[in-house]
Amino acid sequence: MGRETTLFKSEEKMSSASGAAILRKLADKIESGKVVLVHGNKKVTLKIPQNVEVEIKAEKEEGKKRTKKKLEGEIEWLVGGH
Repeated sequence: MGRETTLFKSEEKMSSASGAAILRKLADKIESGKVVLVHGNKKVTLKIPQNVEVEIKAEKEEGKKRTKKKLEGEIEWLVGGH
């Protein structure tokens, strides 16, 4: 594998309804083929091809005092690929 570079990252606490609304909006942008991510003065534009690889993962992290669950979605594609 090659070197991985983070192009954009945003993390904030919100209601599950607000999180779902963001994911719906993001899904529409992915379907349109162009996603623009903006946070403060940082802006990243991604061109999404018609064919992508989608990974959905659920995790549970058990600590001494609390248990945390996580739901992750990942969309991957080759640049210049089909």
